[in-house]
Amino acid sequence: MNASSPSPRWPLQPAVRSDRQARFWNRLARQYAADPIADLPGYEKSLARTAAHLDRACRVLEIGCGTGTTALRLAPGCAAYRATDLSSEMIAIAREKLASRPVAGLAFDVADADEPSAGPTDGPFDRVLAFNVLHLVQDLDAAIAGCVAALAPGGRLISKTPCLREMNWLIPNIALPVARLIGRAPPVRCLAQADLEAAMRRQGLDIVAVERHASRGRDFRPFIVASKPGPRRVRAAGP
Repeated sequence: MNASSPSPRWPLQPAVRSDRQARFWNRLARQYAADPIADLPGYEKSLARTAAHLDRACRVLEIGCGTGTTALRLAPGCAAYRATDLSSEMIAIAREKLASRPVAGLAFDVADADEPSAGPTDGPFDRVLAFNVLHLVQDLDAAIAGCVAALAPGGRLISKTPCLREMNWLIPNIALPVARLIGRAPPVRCLAQADLEAAMRRQGLDIVAVERHASRGRDFRPFIVASKPGPRRVRAAGP
């Protein structure tokens, strides 16, 4: 794939694709919630680097929030935090966690990253977070355009995305198709870091930073911070 060209789309129509994706993640939600984080030190580093871009005046939107683990960690340091996911079961689990561990200003909602108009309407947001989700959307450019539309001028999109094109060719060409055949994997985009950066630039974003946070082995999940042009909000005084 040419990094400067739009990413190919899946053949499914959006409504059909969304319904199938939702059923897939609803079925796996409880197992997903129980599975340990594969690289905890790497996750903690990503969490810390994300927190460095937030402050107590920030309004945050997280798309593809899963069962809310990251939202529950980051929301206490923000003014308001809305976390969304396509899967109603994932959101139900996130709300269970929130009920047992309340965080002021945090809310979980069902919304599809592929349908920006159906998402939260209480923006604009200072930050949009997209962790482990951009490789799952049907239309990468449309999903990023939705993130840009949700951002205030000077706001930032912070993402971390598995890039299958950077992995051993056996994974996207053999392992993944087999996993999909037996219902253990959803449709996935085969991206590289260059594809993500190009898509963000096509939507008018400026790349601020690209990092790799894995604690061991080769890191296939670039952590990318991109800024929407415009005046930056002045940080609130105090801690």
